[in-house]
Amino acid sequence: MNNYRELLKNTSFVLSTIIGFVLLILSLIVNYYAGLYAIEKASLAVTDIILSNIPVYDVDVLFIYGPFVLWAFVIILSLIKPQRIPFILKSIALFILIRSIFITLTHIGPFPDSLPLDSDLLKKFTSGSDLFFSAHTGLPFLMALIFQEYRQLLILFTVIAIFFGAIVLMAHLHYSIDVLAAFFITYTIYHMACFFFKKDKEMFES
Repeated sequence: MNNYRELLKNTSFVLSTIIGFVLLILSLIVNYYAGLYAIEKASLAVTDIILSNIPVYDVDVLFIYGPFVLWAFVIILSLIKPQRIPFILKSIALFILIRSIFITLTHIGPFPDSLPLDSDLLKKFTSGSDLFFSAHTGLPFLMALIFQEYRQLLILFTVIAIFFGAIVLMAHLHYSIDVLAAFFITYTIYHMACFFFKKDKEMFES
């Protein structure tokens, strides 16, 4: 509690946290309209070395509710050390914003037999046509990079990223390039976040 009291008296922390929340909301709005654009412009599907050779698996429970468990865990980690909050918020916002740009550039349609998205809540965050690159894979890997100084968390989040990558492929909801590219693009996004939000990164590590 003392840590919270001290941080709430810290104008820089409070302002940075508010900015982080605003950036996250704005990025989600941009992501929503980028998804609508992706639906409108979606072309035909293409063949895929993995999807074309495996059947569709009914993994909708893991696909839909897995991320909720992940983010509940991230929230707990943030509440344990609240000085982590601004950097995490801004890094996620940057990730979503950059991904929004990517999904507006190329308009490959969803794989023909992809698992239907039956969750109304999930449909508010994804259109099914916002394929490149996989957020299910990239966001856990972003957390792995953010918490890389904690070896157990680095391993855990990396395993989750690989697991979610396998899930979206099993459901035929992403092409294999969406999953593979997510690791490389996310690595770049993390270093961009470290550059743009240097003071928040220093606060995170304090």
